Amino acid sequence: MPSNLLQGDTALITGAASGIGRGIAQMFAHEGASVVLTDVSAEAGFEIAKALNDKGHQAHFIECDLSQKDAWKELLAATQKKLGNISLFVHSASPKRAEQDHAMNVSEEIWDAMLTVNVRSGFMLGRAIGQHMKDKNVRGRMLYITSLHADTPRNLPHYSASKAGETMIMKELARAFGPHGIRVNAIAPGAIPGGGFKADVSALIPMIAMRRMGTPDDIANMAVVLVSERFSGYVTGTTVAVDGGLALYNWIAPTS
Repeated sequence: MPSNLLQGDTALITGAASGIGRGIAQMFAHEGASVVLTDVSAEAGFEIAKALNDKGHQAHFIECDLSQKDAWKELLAATQKKLGNISLFVHSASPKRAEQDHAMNVSEEIWDAMLTVNVRSGFMLGRAIGQHMKDKNVRGRMLYITSLHADTPRNLPHYSASKAGETMIMKELARAFGPHGIRVNAIAPGAIPGGGFKADVSALIPMIAMRRMGTPDDIANMAVVLVSERFSGYVTGTTVAVDGGLALYNWIAPTS
């Protein structure tokens, strides 16, 4: 049963057509928020928005490719037209990654697309939305979906570098907007199948303390907690790992 923790909130969620972004959009709507979903995958995005509206929620979908330099401006304007004020912002968008794009192989084009979506668009949207929250006297909350690889190499340098960048953007915005009652945090997911994640699951599970893969709902539940004033009203500038204990793995230690 929903607890309506986000009743009256208005949310923009990027990367909302699949995986973690989709889970967060659904959970926010379930908790009472009006949501704008955005993604490059229009068919899936419109389908999710329709499903939410059919259940009595308020949802809109805006197709947007944040790898285009100024797409964030059009997205922000369209979102404000749909919602009016924005009280919640989640940046979950990230280009799909391929294992062959390692340090010695990644192209400039792939590098630029990853950094544009995750870092440039993430910062520009966060700063503009934070300013909007400040100007409208909205007690807003923002959330960045980063990665355990923000500080641990993944052999995908464009991905790891972008997630490290997002982490610092989160901290900078938390400092800038904290005096105005606006909170900014991040979630670092563990192994969550779907989206761009690919791995040998049978080999990975022994490395996870809880001995299971994560789900988008695991991340979405924490997202609700972090944007909730009831549970996290004094939390800002921090990253919460939701990884089932994957970050505890030590390759030297014997498995049991």
